[in-house]
Amino acid sequence: MARYVLARLASSVVLFFAITFFVFVAFFVMPSDSRSERHMSSAYRIHGSMSGGYAHYVWSLVRHGDLGHSYQTREAVTARLLHAAPVTLSLVAGGLVVLLLIAIPLGICAALHPRSLLDRTATGFVLVGLCAHPVWMALMLSYLFGHYLHVLPAVGYCGLESLSTGCDGLAQWTTHLLLPWFTFGLLNAALFMTMMRALLREELSEEYVRTARAKGAGSARIVRAHLLKNVTLPLLTLIAVNAGTALAGVVFVESAFDLPGLGGILRQSTLRRDLPMIAGSVVFLTVTIVVLNLLVDLAYLALDPRIRRSAAAA
Repeated sequence: MARYVLARLASSVVLFFAITFFVFVAFFVMPSDSRSERHMSSAYRIHGSMSGGYAHYVWSLVRHGDLGHSYQTREAVTARLLHAAPVTLSLVAGGLVVLLLIAIPLGICAALHPRSLLDRTATGFVLVGLCAHPVWMALMLSYLFGHYLHVLPAVGYCGLESLSTGCDGLAQWTTHLLLPWFTFGLLNAALFMTMMRALLREELSEEYVRTARAKGAGSARIVRAHLLKNVTLPLLTLIAVNAGTALAGVVFVESAFDLPGLGGILRQSTLRRDLPMIAGSVVFLTVTIVVLNLLVDLAYLALDPRIRRSAAAA
């Protein structure tokens, strides 16, 4: 088991060096604009050979968490990203809850009643979810619930600590994030619902399900006692594999709802050609994805005894 954990940690470290090397080459070696290159070298205090510069870059990042300074505002990139990260984390966490609340019930119902009206309706929902652009979805929800019905804020953000800006804590924080949560959830629920339906249809054809039915177990009991447990790991894998795509969608959602998260920083720094902030955002987001995949791999040990046995035997 220790070897399994060490192997996953080693692969994550290799990915970290691959990511930082790619960012270093893309932003320090390849730029043809000498002015931008001087700014980047000054922002990260990197001079000399490529290998020495990369070593200094990684050492500063690992030892001090230093991602440089914006040459637009002179603000520390790490401090700015850490300030914005809770907003993005709140959006992703709440959106994931909405996603699961939509995808799991629809996937179960569609699997238990194939080719029914509900199954066809769910298929139509999948097509809309897969084809809709995040900005379009955000603008439609913002117009309907914000501008037309006036039941939720159309744009903006209220932090839990923002009492001095007209926000009143948890209630305003929740209402300002409801539309972004539903946008994120609806955009990603289609894929998860399709996966859920396919996994459950496959499990329903297994011998143990037929045995349970022969003993008088109903569909609800079979799903609750057997099927959900067996599809947990594939769903975790799907979450990890699609983490990058989901974070890319966060950029659009935050932009549409004017949220001060990591996506907004990446968009604004790209428009301003603030290269240190762009480079820092890319490293921060991709390393976050690597850590998420590592946590999913380690979660397999806790959830699947077969993996524990194979890891212990290795």
